[in-house]
Parts: sequence; structure tokens; C-alpha cells
Amino acid sequence: MSPTITRKHFLLGAAATAALAARRVEAAPKFTIRVGTDLAHDHPIALAMKAAAGEINKTTKGEVNVLTFPDNQLGDDTHMLANVRSGAMQMMAIGDNILATLVPSAAIDNIGFAFKNAATAWKALDGEVGDLVRADIDKAGLVPMRSAWDEGFRQTTTSTKPIVTPADFDGFKIRVPPSPISLALFKALGAAPVSINVAELYTALQTHVVDGQENPLSVIETTKFYQVQKYCSLTNHMWVGYWLLANKGFWSGMPADVRKVVEDAFNAQAAKERAANEKLDGSLEAELKKQGLVFNAPVLPPFQEKLAKSGFYKTWQEKFGPKLWSALEKYTGPLG
Repeated sequence: MSPTITRKHFLLGAAATAALAARRVEAAPKFTIRVGTDLAHDHPIALAMKAAAGEINKTTKGEVNVLTFPDNQLGDDTHMLANVRSGAMQMMAIGDNILATLVPSAAIDNIGFAFKNAATAWKALDGEVGDLVRADIDKAGLVPMRSAWDEGFRQTTTSTKPIVTPADFDGFKIRVPPSPISLALFKALGAAPVSINVAELYTALQTHVVDGQENPLSVIETTKFYQVQKYCSLTNHMWVGYWLLANKGFWSGMPADVRKVVEDAFNAQAAKERAANEKLDGSLEAELKKQGLVFNAPVLPPFQEKLAKSGFYKTWQEKFGPKLWSALEKYTGPLG
């Protein structure tokens, strides 16, 4: 005999179903943030992004669901920048040398041989230089997180010869990112730079479209460029930071308290990422030697002198303007 369902039981059941449905709605994320980067999944920046995502998801109890996409999974950095601007993506981590195609002042810390160490670069971006750049990023319709992340000093790898003196760059086919200041720097050094996106770089090196490239040791290791390069010259010619950027429309659509949780998590991870990247960078020469790379440390003043004689510093001082250049030299000392 079937049990009788009374009106009371029916109403109680309906109420329980409604309550469960309500809890499911509450548990569903109100905001989904897709954040991409061109860096490999095991690069310190990609790992820090993932850690920040976990913190945000936990702190907001699922109200904000952050999904990270390293390895150019959402397209190359130029494509992602366009998507963040349009709102097709919510956030990205991008090198300042690439961001400079939209925000020219972002390249100020890419000036050749400007910083003696990473700590000086961090002070500049945490201080007056960063304040000026963040204001320009905001004018471009994007929201920068307060703290920039560290990709580090760039070194030169080649398949044909080590770089020992500036003359070794004469006519040398070297890949640079699609960055105006990178092109200008290597032209000033006498090389023949070619802009190729990092997603296509391994193949370009393998097929000798170019004979060399320049990147931090962490990128050389995580992208396995040591498999298609023989020499690594510690030129320290440029320092690159990464900005965490958000689409302004999406960002302003989140409540202020939620925005604070998101930004605090990314900024906290920036400090950890800087330390992790510096530690990794210090260990990678020995590791890459095991992979077959032959290292040398060229004397750097002759390279700086060649840049100065070519007019590189004077040209970029004029491009950036006296206010930004003066701010930079507070941290670096006189340049050029």
C-alpha cells in the first residue's frame, strides 16, 4: 500500500527542495575571472597566479572563481591583451615590454643596463616610477594591480657563438618580442632583431629563422630553449616586470570588498613570486649547464658605451619625457 502524502508533508518537502536550490544558487560563483599568461605552467609567475586563485576562491567561499591559463592557452600575449581590453577576458599577466605597445611608459624599466639588481627594479616599480606607469595604464582603460611581478633580467642565447663583445652582435639574427624598445636596443647594439611571439620561438630557433634569442634564465629553462641553443651569455641587458591587469568594466562591476580580496591576493603573491624567481634564477645556471648550455659572462660597460654612442639613451629619454626619466634615474643614477 502506497504511503499517503499529506499536505503538510508536501509543503515540507517543497520547502526543503526550495532551500536546497537556494543553497546551490548561493554556492554558484557570482564572478568568474579567467586570467591568462604567455609563461609556462611551471614558471614562478604562473605558479603564483594559481596560488592567488586558490586564495581568492577560498576567501570568497566560491563567490569569485578564478581560473588560470598559462602556456598561451588563451592565445599569445598580444591576442590576450586585445581580449582583456574588449572584455572577452577578465585578467592577464603581461610583460611590460609587450604592454608598452599600448602603454608606452610601461617600457621605462626595460631601458638597457639600467638596473644593477632586481631589488632596485622592484623599488622603482613599487615607488614613483610605478605610480606614473599605473596612472597611464588606468588611462588606457585597464586596471593594474598594485604590485608588479618579476620576470627578471634577460640573457642572450645563441646557436652559433657566444656573445663576448658588442662586435659579436653585428648583423646577428636575434629574436626579440614584439616590443619597440627591444627592437631599438638590439639595433643600437648592431644586431638584426626579428620580432617573433614566444609561442613560435622554439620552432624559429630550431629551423634557424633566427640564430639566437634573449630571455630570463627561468624562461629559457621552462620553455626548453636549451635544446635548440648552445651558448648563454649573461648580458643582463634588460629587466622585465609583469603587470597583472584587469578589464576596467568587469573590475568596476564587482563590489568594492570583493575587489579588495582579489587585489590583496594578487599583491601578496607578487612578493612571494619575486623571491621565488630570484631564488630560481640563482640556481639555474648550474642546472642549464647540465642541459648542455655553455655559459660566459661578458664585460658589460662596452655594451653600455655602444648604446650611448648610438643615441639610444637620448632617444628614449625624449620618448619617455623628463618626468618619467627623472623618476627612473632616482633609482638607477644617471643613464647615458
